[in-house]
Amino acid sequence: MTSTRTSPPFGRTLCAMITPFTEGGELDLDGARRLAARLVAEGCDGLVLGGTTGESPTTTDEEKTRLVTAVREAVGDRAALVAGVGTADTRHTVESALAAAEAGADGVLVVTPYYSRPPQEAVADHFLRVADASELPLMLYDIPGRTGTRIEPETMIRLAGHPRIVAVKDCSYDFLGTQKVLARTELAYYSGCDEHVLALYAIGAAGCVSTIANVVPAHVAAILDAFDAGDTARAAGLQRAAVPLTEAMTGSDLPGTVTAKALLSRLGLPAGPVRAPLLPADRKTADDLLARYEALTRP
Repeated sequence: MTSTRTSPPFGRTLCAMITPFTEGGELDLDGARRLAARLVAEGCDGLVLGGTTGESPTTTDEEKTRLVTAVREAVGDRAALVAGVGTADTRHTVESALAAAEAGADGVLVVTPYYSRPPQEAVADHFLRVADASELPLMLYDIPGRTGTRIEPETMIRLAGHPRIVAVKDCSYDFLGTQKVLARTELAYYSGCDEHVLALYAIGAAGCVSTIANVVPAHVAAILDAFDAGDTARAAGLQRAAVPLTEAMTGSDLPGTVTAKALLSRLGLPAGPVRAPLLPADRKTADDLLARYEALTRP
């Protein structure tokens, strides 16, 4: 039996794409175009640009806009582009959302305001202000481990009433809360944690925003393909097969940005250095990442 789920707003397999830099640390737009085209050709329905994995804290507003424009040129209408515009400042976030729309984004990813730890009423107000100001559909980004503040399930349910708040990138590690929201709203949930791709998809999620898709986009897409085809055993096997690479890329002490760039560089793909305060992976880590990648992709 095949899946009959409705078409998600930004596609199903999304990659949280790194932002390539030159060896001198400048924005590498040619590299971004080449990487984006490869990701789409190998199974990504959409790309999230300028998010956490895209080094949003250390890229300028101008760089983020130029990145969206360049990637749009590269992929045309073959993939949805979701621009990360979230900041700790509501006014700044609104301005970034408007700039993303002008640059050609199809949607915006908005993280919970960080550091100031706003209460839930203020969290909701932040998202509603951005949604009211922007013409683009909005994906809420719930990642309390980084921001210090949850988007509580009841807040999600309230926000789902806004016509432009359509999706969630879920890094809450709260399966029960996620199910509560799925049961009471039409929000399209995307797993933001690679270890949860199949688990969330099985309870009704729309897909994933994957970090490991930077290097194995076809494998991530195959997990969802198998589930949609009714082959749940194959889907589970593919999910488990990715565990060693997922653990090394997203479950270690290093951010996914660092590990993704280290592995992409080993594969001869656009990446470049990370920006401070991040530091590059050491040689041993890069060797281990490559070994796990080769074990997963070996015919």
